[in-house]
Amino acid sequence: MQKLTANDPETKSPDLVADNLAKLKALFPELLTEGKDGVAVKLDVLKQLVGDKTVTDAVEKYGLNWHGKRKARQLALTPSTGTLRPCPEDSVDWDTTQNLMIEGDNLEVLKLLQKSYAGKVKLIYIDPPYNTGKDFVYPDNFQDNIKNYLELTGQTGEGGRKLSSNTEASGRFHTDWLNMMYPRLKLARNLLREDGVILVSLDDTEAANIRMLMNDAFGEENFAGVFPWRSRTAKADVPFGVSKDFEWVIAYSKPYFAAGREGERKYYKSDDCDDRWRLSDLTKQTTKDERPNSFFTMINPKTGDKYPANPHRTWSITEETFLEYYRKNKIVFPGDYAFLNISKPAFRVFEREDKEKALRKHGTEEVRMSISTYLPEETVGRTEHGSKGIRELFDEQVFSFPKPVGLIKFFLETATDRESIVLDFFAGSGTTGHAVMSQNAQDGGKRKYILVQLPELLDENINEQKTAALFCKKVKLPGNIAELTKERLRRAGRKLKEANPQFEGDIGFRVFKLDSTNIREWDPNRDNLAASLEASVVHLKTDRTEQDILFELLLKLGLDLCVPIETKKIANHEVHSIGAGTLLVCLSMSIPQTDVEPLALGLVAWHKELKPAGETTVVFRDSAFADDVAKTNLAAILQQHGLETVRSL
Repeated sequence: MQKLTANDPETKSPDLVADNLAKLKALFPELLTEGKDGVAVKLDVLKQLVGDKTVTDAVEKYGLNWHGKRKARQLALTPSTGTLRPCPEDSVDWDTTQNLMIEGDNLEVLKLLQKSYAGKVKLIYIDPPYNTGKDFVYPDNFQDNIKNYLELTGQTGEGGRKLSSNTEASGRFHTDWLNMMYPRLKLARNLLREDGVILVSLDDTEAANIRMLMNDAFGEENFAGVFPWRSRTAKADVPFGVSKDFEWVIAYSKPYFAAGREGERKYYKSDDCDDRWRLSDLTKQTTKDERPNSFFTMINPKTGDKYPANPHRTWSITEETFLEYYRKNKIVFPGDYAFLNISKPAFRVFEREDKEKALRKHGTEEVRMSISTYLPEETVGRTEHGSKGIRELFDEQVFSFPKPVGLIKFFLETATDRESIVLDFFAGSGTTGHAVMSQNAQDGGKRKYILVQLPELLDENINEQKTAALFCKKVKLPGNIAELTKERLRRAGRKLKEANPQFEGDIGFRVFKLDSTNIREWDPNRDNLAASLEASVVHLKTDRTEQDILFELLLKLGLDLCVPIETKKIANHEVHSIGAGTLLVCLSMSIPQTDVEPLALGLVAWHKELKPAGETTVVFRDSAFADDVAKTNLAAILQQHGLETVRSL
């Protein structure tokens, strides 16, 4: 028996506003929209519906608009105040791997990756929250996103705040989701290569909106296609009696979808041709009435064999142009080559022609065949296959409805080359990382992945999270989703290695965690300004390591987070060479006056030994110098030997 409380609708007077809105929605569904404070009425539409002649179309324009779009766009342009802190203890093969697993709010992480990875990513695949009412929407704080993130994930304060779901009863149901997605897509676009592709997995809830959103972010002309993915076979008992068994993978490109399967075209080599060649159909899907000039009997000049046209599928050339093509060696007849088994004439296409066409169309000679939007079930799998894969790795269903590895591998094979960088900033169960390693094991590729996942806290009191939360407790992992992502990558890598003992590819990953900058911010204590001033002399936070500072420098200077780092002792000071001398860093706490000259000359000698291709930046800890004279002397010695760019933190 349900106990009624003061919060139950049965114990309250009728909500007249809600009743009125429901009646309006039933009569005129186009009248209601989402506004700043929830449901809003379109007054101009109301005027039209009642025949008010004062309404004008001055404000009407094509496109997707919602409350907060301007702020969301501005949010993408606002620089991040954070950094990525390295976590070698959570990583696998830290010193050698080229893969990244980043724990943090993907909005801030995408901002931090802009310098290092702009224009370098070949494929972005994301599986964002579907906005079903049960999954959460990332709550962005327009004032301080880093502080907001640390509070949400329990890294500051007590235990963190729960991420609430976004139910259909919310007056901002679509608005909140759009405000979350828009800045992330804008930032993602900057990371794509010129021949890059972005793929978004969604169901029907936001599929229409994502098309309009991506038209805005990527340009309508760059829409490549929608791939229907059959996610289930069992019919569901749902409203309207329609079981939604398909989801969608929506593709945009910059500037084209460089897809297809490399090497699918079969080229032949024969003594009578200098170039390799392939066969193409010499018929066209036209009738004799539509193309009477192409309805003729083709005769082999060598043998006299006759090949009449099909009345419902004529030749693609005319009788007048036949001899011209034949003289150019473009027509192949049955019997011309012993290695061919054809029953009718075919058109010869030379490999150079394919390469010239690819160069004109895509700017590259790489020849690939187009792919169909049909996704073969036997290849890509369904949700049940994703779930089975998780159970095989964990012995428990720690993730709900994971994507199958086969789905991501299909797009890796068709839309990447073997050296590509692949990004997934809604990493979830880590399927994308698993798929990259698996595809590399299959074809010998050296693809690299960058995964980003929010460390959303798991609660064993929530039914959907119980299995995952208890698993983390059992294996002594912190109870959040990012920890499960990392554990999946570890287990998948080990399993791939066991199944493919000859595979020597990369199954490791470097872990980084989003945090506030290593540089101390001016935050004075008004009651003790003297102490605040004294603390501000040291510009770097005292709880941060040299490694923390090094990787913030990499981000700020636009270097790859997996770039090699070499360390050497010079004049009793540890010096780091990053990117073969592109960056030289000494973060000693103290550099006495007596060490200035030997340290500077040692840096000069190492720089000459490294012979970096471009300009070198040298960085020191500002507070390490006894005074400005010591700092000036060291900079002067370096500049005399060609090291012009000297900085201090």
